[in-house]
Amino acid sequence: MKILSLNVWGGMLHTPLLAYLAAVDADVYCLQEVPRAVAARSDWLTYRDGAVELQQRSNLYREIATTLPGHDGFFAPAMRGELLDGDRPCFQEFGLATFIRHDLAVIGQALDFVHGAFSPDGFGAHPRARNAHAVRLYDYAADRPLSVVHFHGLREVESKGDTVNRDAQAEALVSLIGRLHREGEGLVLCGDFNVLPESRTFQALARLGLTDLVTTRGFTDTRTSLYTKPGRYADYMLVNDTIRVSAFTVVEAPEVSDHRALLLTID
Repeated sequence: MKILSLNVWGGMLHTPLLAYLAAVDADVYCLQEVPRAVAARSDWLTYRDGAVELQQRSNLYREIATTLPGHDGFFAPAMRGELLDGDRPCFQEFGLATFIRHDLAVIGQALDFVHGAFSPDGFGAHPRARNAHAVRLYDYAADRPLSVVHFHGLREVESKGDTVNRDAQAEALVSLIGRLHREGEGLVLCGDFNVLPESRTFQALARLGLTDLVTTRGFTDTRTSLYTKPGRYADYMLVNDTIRVSAFTVVEAPEVSDHRALLLTID
């Protein structure tokens, strides 16, 4: 089984992104920063936050779903805010997307917020709401259940260091996983955590028997050349000792976001 985690950057590089997602042929895709604007007239919307201005793909979730016809998709927005569709305001949802190959059974799900609550009428001030999505799967080929969880960690404007908010987020994530995961079964947790390797977040996750593959396997950079700030860690993939890792890599090429994809293959 192959599991891919990637912050898709709102679809800024949507053409190579879609090509890569199709080519990698993963069984489970855990994607963060996925937008959807069902009322959009244009392919691109303009996002503004103070001095920051970005182009967002209008309906990236729908485009990914079309690219992966052999997968069931689930979209979990954390917020809905107003962007510009040309000179016209347009609401767009923003959140997580999970795609699961049809030959895997979804036998349980847990979805909840790990920071804040759903914001329907604006993105709001930082740190903004964050959710997590967990699925318990049955892998017929391997004759076993396992749980796959992903989330997009909150962004604190000041730094990626430990804060009270991040500590509370970690405890909320541990609680959500505990509602779904069964003792003795495999567990995979991934996503854009927005923290550094020494974060207290990993101490909380260690209580679940989880170990990070990025840092323990010597990877020092989860950002692409499109990210120019210092601090090259953001994305992580953790497993418990029930998971038998066949291969794991932080994908350097192609560059389809300002984040690198994390690709895990398990026996």
